[in-house]
Formats: sequence, structure tokens, C-alpha cells
Amino acid sequence: QVQLVESGGGLVQAGGSLRLSCDASVLTFGRYAMGWFRQVPGKEREFVAAISWNGGSTSYSDSVKGRFTISRDNAKSTVYLQMNSLKPEDTAVYYCAADSRQIPGVGTRRTAYDAWGQGTQVTVSS
Repeated sequence: QVQLVESGGGLVQAGGSLRLSCDASVLTFGRYAMGWFRQVPGKEREFVAAISWNGGSTSYSDSVKGRFTISRDNAKSTVYLQMNSLKPEDTAVYYCAADSRQIPGVGTRRTAYDAWGQGTQVTVSS
């Protein structure tokens, strides 16, 4: 069972940047597609970005496309989410997730992922 730990969240002004990290405690990290989701109170957890096992395929939600970049370092068992031009509506708890299915492409639905981190809070002030 893969364990995921997110870090890098915090408070930032609108227009600023943050980089989230997700460290995975699994020797076979390179076999997992990875995703980032976010959730605000009272709403469903929503897809943000995903990356395939080798980084060759990525996907982004329309709301973050062009502002956020997902990347991974398999040697460090870490996935990143670089967030630029942040907006107040990006405020949420951000979750890292792992997809062990080993299929082509990346998943954008929560049900595609079978391991989750505890989340890290991102707050963007106006």
C-alpha cells in the first residue's frame, strides 16, 4: 500500500505561486500514474491535474490549464504541482493520489485512484 504525504501548501496573495510536493513511500513509484485533486467545504473533490507513470502524458482541468504544471521525479518518488497566477478560487485542500492500474493515459475521476494523501491547505487571498 502506497503512503502519500503532501507538503508546500500555505497562504499566498492572488497572482502568486506555490509548489506542492507529494512524497510516496513505495519502491514501485514509477508504476503509478499520479494525480492532484482539490476540495473546498461543502463541495465534491475535483480533479486538478494528472501525470502518467513516465511523465509522458498529462491532463489538466480547464480551470487550471495554463497556470498549473504537474511533474514527477521517479528517482525521488515525488510528484509536484507548480501553481502560478493563483486566484482566490484556487483556495482548497489539495490532495495527492496514486493510480495503480497501469493503463495507458491518465485518470481524471476520483474512482481511478486507490491511494490518497492527507491533504495540504492552499489559501489565496485577494
